[in-house]
Amino acid sequence: MNRKIMSALGIAAAASLTLTGCGGQDEPAAADGPVTISLAGWDFASTPEFQTLADAYHEANPDVTVELKEYPAGDDYDTALTADLSAGAAPDVFIVKNLKNYITFQEGGTLLDISDVAGELDPATGGLEPMAVDGKTYAVPYRQDSWLLYYNKELFEKAGVDLPDGSWTWDDYAEAAEKLTQGIGEKEVTGTYLHSWQSTVQGFALAQTEGATLDGGDFSYLAPYYERQLALQDNGSQPSFATVTTNELAYQSQFGTQKAAMLPMGSWYIGTLVAEQASGAADTFEWGIAPIPQLDESTTGTENTPATFGDPTTMGISSNIDESKIETAKDFLRFAAGPEGAAALAEIGITPALIDDTVADAIFALDGVPQDDLSRFAYTTHDTLPENPVGQKTAAIQTILGEMHSAIMSESTPVDEAITEAEERVANEVG
Repeated sequence: MNRKIMSALGIAAAASLTLTGCGGQDEPAAADGPVTISLAGWDFASTPEFQTLADAYHEANPDVTVELKEYPAGDDYDTALTADLSAGAAPDVFIVKNLKNYITFQEGGTLLDISDVAGELDPATGGLEPMAVDGKTYAVPYRQDSWLLYYNKELFEKAGVDLPDGSWTWDDYAEAAEKLTQGIGEKEVTGTYLHSWQSTVQGFALAQTEGATLDGGDFSYLAPYYERQLALQDNGSQPSFATVTTNELAYQSQFGTQKAAMLPMGSWYIGTLVAEQASGAADTFEWGIAPIPQLDESTTGTENTPATFGDPTTMGISSNIDESKIETAKDFLRFAAGPEGAAALAEIGITPALIDDTVADAIFALDGVPQDDLSRFAYTTHDTLPENPVGQKTAAIQTILGEMHSAIMSESTPVDEAITEAEERVANEVG
């Protein structure tokens, strides 16, 4: 499903940069002898993917060294990277961490046209197609997490509730959450946990509702998703939004210490949960993965492909790179986004953009990962659509929808009223 919409983030400083080395020009000569290219990343102590890719590429290409440059984590990454891009001091290759900002980097002239690299990647690479802007690609995905349903098998058994079987709609999920809460019968344990992010409601609604768009001005498709979540928090089947935000609850501890029997979360949590159970930060219990619940039965069951969401994490080449390094940088992108990079990431529990049998085997070979068929199906089979479709209006719209999310989930504004206000704001402020 192609949902190409326009997005923007005000990075005015980046707009002054001049794009060099674009497609259509003569290819620059490759550097002679050993080459060093730099790669931006963040929080190296807890985010090993950058060093993993650098080491794997160097092993395959001994004459090339990928030198890492660490930036702050979180939203500060974009701020610090933008400052370096404006100053012409950015690394040769950098991660486009937040998809909603991709169009701004591209329009600001900070990214090379790497359509040739994109054209050589496996078409099955997750998140690749949405990266095209007017027929050209400026960053390619190396990671593509998708949202799944994690569940605690022991708490299901205790409550006498049937395990997820891949056929669940959201109504089935809500019913199970209520039964689990009642069946477990412990004050601090709920049937499910919904984190505070707007994506936990809006991402699914956008991905699963036929005809839904982010820039169409009509957000009525969000209403049933919000009404269901409000009912769950009102009947005590999940902690309230106010509790989550005021007490700064962490989804890792809620599920990992068995305070919630279910958790909708991204595939990145597989590696985190395995590591936390091994270290003792999480309890030891048997868990599984199921496809995320669906809007209706048309996409449920293992004979179908469930719809979910997840933004790709991509990398591109700085327009200020030395011309003699461009071909090396492109080759590194081919490696990182291709089967070799995918295999290296899978070995450390990271979900790459290209999921093949080798990747699935590596993920499910990790100690502690569930071995049942449904868990493997959920990990490997899904139609993953972006939470932040590439476009000029995305960032501004998402800011408004984020404020709407807080108003609805805190129950300060009724669902229909909040949606109408958001629609009016988008029409007046974004256009």
